[in-house]
Amino acid sequence: MPTAAERILVVDDERRNVQVFQMVMTGLGYEVSTAHDGASALEAVAQNLPDLILLDVNMPGIDGLEVCRRLKADERTRLIPIVMITGLTASEDRVRGIEAGADDFLSKPPAIPELQARVRSLLRLKRYTDELDSAEAVILSLGLTIEARDSYTHGHCDRLATYASALGKRLGLSAEELVALRRGGFLHDVGKVAVPDAVLLKPGRLTAEEFRLMQKHPVVGSALCAELRLLDDVRPIVRSHHERPDGSGYPDGLKGDAIPPLARIMSVVDVFDALTTARPYKQPLPRDESFRILRESAAQGWHFPTLVEEFISLAEASGFGLNLSLPSGPA
Repeated sequence: MPTAAERILVVDDERRNVQVFQMVMTGLGYEVSTAHDGASALEAVAQNLPDLILLDVNMPGIDGLEVCRRLKADERTRLIPIVMITGLTASEDRVRGIEAGADDFLSKPPAIPELQARVRSLLRLKRYTDELDSAEAVILSLGLTIEARDSYTHGHCDRLATYASALGKRLGLSAEELVALRRGGFLHDVGKVAVPDAVLLKPGRLTAEEFRLMQKHPVVGSALCAELRLLDDVRPIVRSHHERPDGSGYPDGLKGDAIPPLARIMSVVDVFDALTTARPYKQPLPRDESFRILRESAAQGWHFPTLVEEFISLAEASGFGLNLSLPSGPA
């Protein structure tokens, strides 16, 4: 039997069809809501996210294909399974549905046992997806918890997610890579959960032993991310954002092109944010001074010069760092 939380939205402009689907799904124990056209379907989804949608293709106004296309283009609704209910049998019509993002198809009138089986299967997959999303939310929250240990780094994760994804977009990276950069902004320092406060918050220079302890955080963070397959693209960011092109970085001493591309981006924006914000051991630097230091670091082999210049151009155009460059106490 389904859980009480599983909700199905039935969308069809023929009320008789709606009644049939509603009766069958309610009989199986699902909570059912209905809509009779595309516009009301989109409104219903916005008001209360369903766990699955049974969607008629041919409707007046906004048809089912367009409804499906819009929902699958929205990050908030793209993982909701959509079963297209259609009287169309031509393969090109099915192809149009696939291109719109439909998860499954049933022909009108659907065989009830087949309808039940498809719905159960897709809802089972939806539960797995929800569990993964919940696990990711826990990991992202852990990243924010690490940030919260130090009042000086308030907003650091959010800024890095913004800077990194904006730079990735400027460089023409894929949607998947942009998502990885956003997540990496929150998770890059998650391994600091293993660093004691006495070291993490120390106002002065770290001892050699303390620095060795600090250098372990990318490895710890990478191991934490390994528990979730959906963070596979984030792990290289977490592990390698302290690597340097000249090989002097940590934890693996990677050189040049061996450094993962997304980690190179995170490295630049991480240093920029550290320069332009207050820390226990320093006051924030003006933005132009931070640009100068980034360029000098690139000349020393600590960053990729082309990447630094791309970020500086982006920061100047977007105003990154302007509201952070005045000396202030911790946020």
